[in-house]
Amino acid sequence: MEDTAHKKMLNSLLATFGLYPTIDFPTRIYNNSMTTIDNIFINKVNLNNFTVYPCINGLSDHDAQIIAPHNIVLMKHEKQLSFYRRFNAEAVTDLNIKLSYESWEDVLSHNDVNMSFNKFLNIYLTLFYSSFPTKVAYNSSHSKCWLTQGIRISCRTKRKLYLASRHSPDRNKNFFFQKIL
Repeated sequence: MEDTAHKKMLNSLLATFGLYPTIDFPTRIYNNSMTTIDNIFINKVNLNNFTVYPCINGLSDHDAQIIAPHNIVLMKHEKQLSFYRRFNAEAVTDLNIKLSYESWEDVLSHNDVNMSFNKFLNIYLTLFYSSFPTKVAYNSSHSKCWLTQGIRISCRTKRKLYLASRHSPDRNKNFFFQKIL
């Protein structure tokens, strides 16, 4: 709460990293002392775009702080399109069958190598695209970025175990899974 040399040095150090304190009221009041040891730091110099106020929750001798920004413009994250092809055994078999039924006379009938190659490439790509069609997926790069691959695997495993136990006649197994869920 006091304007000491240590406080000025700390604020100066944080300002070199672009961080500025926002709390100017006591966050801990105990007996006869008032301190501002809990703080919110922001990286914007414009200090008029938000309101900060305490939230006395009664759970601790520290008050919570709430920062309410004003005039926030949220960037809309558009879904990005990505295109992919599925390569599986059925599609490869389909391509092989189509290639085996193809008449290659147009390719072999030309004396010009470039013309023969272009004919071959057109036929091959037509068959390839029909066997492996392009699929469209909508990606959102920001959605659930905290959800790591390990967490996803754990969630899938937990769901499989739950579904397996839901219809199980073994009551102990059901009780065990109900406890962890």
